[in-house]
Amino acid sequence: MSNILAKSQNENIQKAGECGGAVTSILKYLLDEEIVDGVLTLTPINDVYDATPTFITESEDLLNAAGSYHCAPTMIGDLVQKYLFDKKVAITVKPCDMRAIDELITRHKINEDNIYVIGLNCGGTVSPVSGRKMIDLFYDANPDDVVSEEIDKGKFIIELADGSEEAVKIHDLEEEGYGRRDNCQRCDVKIPRNANIACGNWGAEDGWTFIEINDEKGQELIDGAKKAGILETKSPSQDAIDARSKVENIMINMAKKVQDATYPSVNEMDEWSRCIGCYACRDVCPICWCFENCELNKSYFKIETKMPPSPIAFQGVRLSHMSFSCVDCGQCDDVCPMDIPVSLIFDKLQKKYYNRTGYVAGLSDNIKPPLYSPEKTEL
Repeated sequence: MSNILAKSQNENIQKAGECGGAVTSILKYLLDEEIVDGVLTLTPINDVYDATPTFITESEDLLNAAGSYHCAPTMIGDLVQKYLFDKKVAITVKPCDMRAIDELITRHKINEDNIYVIGLNCGGTVSPVSGRKMIDLFYDANPDDVVSEEIDKGKFIIELADGSEEAVKIHDLEEEGYGRRDNCQRCDVKIPRNANIACGNWGAEDGWTFIEINDEKGQELIDGAKKAGILETKSPSQDAIDARSKVENIMINMAKKVQDATYPSVNEMDEWSRCIGCYACRDVCPICWCFENCELNKSYFKIETKMPPSPIAFQGVRLSHMSFSCVDCGQCDDVCPMDIPVSLIFDKLQKKYYNRTGYVAGLSDNIKPPLYSPEKTEL
């Protein structure tokens, strides 16, 4: 692995992108050189709160996708496996996206040879609905005037249309029930180093992107973009490397504190009792893909005149599958109509699974979990 600082050589991309537009430039290189069929990334529809996954095939459209969207959904792996399996695709991913992709590669639902993965360091995402409420309540600003947002130095920072900025401490927002999603607050994977490259502003100089090159494919991306004349690079100072590490460690320590507070607070049986068996959590999960053969569709779960299966049976089956598969993306929490903290329960159990086996979903080098490998005989 090696580290560089990079920025775009294209003036329009520099203005539109975050941190000098390096990521947008790399994506433009891949499209212009016809290395990929398209780029799956996020574009805002009406404002910064509703960034939507978009498949871009023309490089000039990348300018609409430039920037950071902390209200964005987490569906990248799911979209690739369902709709883009046979295409050459470049994707931008947060750590939980990358974990889902690795799990789907292990399950042979994504062809690793067909994808270029640009990782983005992530301090967390904000719900679009509560995000607007948060800005209305805690900032001296109209939510409609926000043109960009950023999480930096423990603060959630918004930029307004007039160029001014306002910032509030994340801790203060989250004390009041706003700020980042619950799963983001406890997430302890902040830089997706299993992506080909991992990019972001942590440790970067103004106008530059800090990039960790994680494999040969990542090095080819950087070398190709430089040769095409669209990317400029230089070596980061030791101070920059140390600063990046410091920010990451601060974020991880914050997550550990949230874990210590939330894991003991949840009672699984009490939460499951509210389940109505709607299947929403299963259907939205990027790791659950075998719907036709899903155990939950078996006849022995069906009870005459009652909604199948029972809450305990439904959640018990899912828990047995997700204890070694959950990537803590939080989508199940977003769709649960009964406000069950599904991902919290899965993550709590996965931590216990990790303590027994050392296996972490989406981080353990594309190997099978111990229960599905020869290692199971040693447990």
